[in-house]
Amino acid sequence: MFGAELLESGEGFALEAAVERSSDFLQHPVFNTHRSETQLLRYIRKLSDRDLALDRTMIPLGSCTMKLNATAEMEAISWPEFASIHPFAPDSQTDGWRELIEDLEADLTEITGYDQVSIQPNAGSQGELAGLLAIRGYHHSRGDLQRNVCLIPASAHGTNAASAVLAGMKVVVVATAADGTIDHADLQAKIDANKDVLSAIMITYPSTHGVYDADVREICDSVHAAGGQVYVDGANLNALVGLAQPGKFGGDVSHLNLHKTFCIPHGGGGPGVGPVAAKAHLAPFMPGDANKAAHEDGHGVAISASRYGSAGVLPISWAYVKLMGGEGLTEATKSALLAANYIASRLNEYFPVLYTGEGGLVAHECILDLRELTAKTGVTAEDVAKRLIDYGFHAPTLAFPVAGTLMVEPTESEDLGEIDRFIEAMITIRKEIDQVAHGDFTVENSPLRHAPHTAAAVVSSDWNREYSREQAVFPVHHLKQDKYFPPVGRIDGAAGDRNLVCSCPPIEAFEN
Repeated sequence: MFGAELLESGEGFALEAAVERSSDFLQHPVFNTHRSETQLLRYIRKLSDRDLALDRTMIPLGSCTMKLNATAEMEAISWPEFASIHPFAPDSQTDGWRELIEDLEADLTEITGYDQVSIQPNAGSQGELAGLLAIRGYHHSRGDLQRNVCLIPASAHGTNAASAVLAGMKVVVVATAADGTIDHADLQAKIDANKDVLSAIMITYPSTHGVYDADVREICDSVHAAGGQVYVDGANLNALVGLAQPGKFGGDVSHLNLHKTFCIPHGGGGPGVGPVAAKAHLAPFMPGDANKAAHEDGHGVAISASRYGSAGVLPISWAYVKLMGGEGLTEATKSALLAANYIASRLNEYFPVLYTGEGGLVAHECILDLRELTAKTGVTAEDVAKRLIDYGFHAPTLAFPVAGTLMVEPTESEDLGEIDRFIEAMITIRKEIDQVAHGDFTVENSPLRHAPHTAAAVVSSDWNREYSREQAVFPVHHLKQDKYFPPVGRIDGAAGDRNLVCSCPPIEAFEN
């Protein structure tokens, strides 16, 4: 029995009765109410119109680098030659695929200044774990089993501590200096106190405070002198590519976020890629093949069951690097830095920039400090974040890394016109905060506290708020021609997180 006959008979493919599905599936109405391409297209368009995405507006999320995913870069992932490859396909069927992967790994190696890159980790978090496991494996290979302390500056990326604990390390936090950089006195004290058990330090460069630690080499040298390794979190590599290489200024290992610096889509639950890059002495402990024994020489701990992780999206980053070239990648970094400093300079008198580096400059993002305004008026950073939706903007990062602040990152994808539109919105919002301060209306009855405003709310016949409908939805003139109305108004997010409500059809709808 061969070919089609074998498939038709099902011989050799039968499942045990215990694992066969006995329940119905795809029963939600969304799967059976759109019965033509026209209906489905309009349904997708309706969902798109409710969203506030990069195809409509700037998403200035600090620390998340929401940049353009160009169509030309993304097109190839739909090609069967890439999309239809099984993760465990034999090498004889994946020559071209593996050539692309190896080429991308080589490019990332050159960009970062390390000696080896593995694209196996499926997310930045997995890349962090892979890097820390490589450090742990290195120490263990030298008999230093006691080295389990990981120093983490308060200015580091938020996931670092969790990754260190998952890797079996004990976290010791290093304080932040008044200017947002790493406190050197506290760092040295922590190194001295843990020099015999120091495994690593995890630093984010530039830091999550939006500044470059100019003495990063000194920090790395101090940790190395105590026998530790240096993990440089690559989350902010968008501020380094073409200008500096973590593998050259003291890093031993880093993870990179392809969904940040190298353009694969961000969010939506994946698939993600968080490559890990390391110096040669850590290469034997890099992620290995899950199908091989973990104890084999030169074989690190597998981070994913698939040797190449989420390889299906790698053509995006490969195309991005090839299309940009070295000069283009460097110019992108410079543009991102220029855009962030332009925003910081324009908005500083309205919303003070919390941290700046040498010369009063920031890196690729800036933290706007609203705490004094909140103390004077009661208007919170969350109020500003919600009000920005009325201006057609996704909010910046709220309350991270400092409570009561907004962290803004424009990236190199945004042109001057869009950035100026954001600045206009922020300045106009500051004027509304001043209205609260001057008593024009209370904060509870202000457009800030009621934001965002839905179309249904402003056309309601019982409008009784202390500000006009026009101020609610057309706070700047150009919105009258191109206006985004959010599908829902202000909600209590914390209460929603604590009290989950199912949005599925009621159980009665599924009764026969």
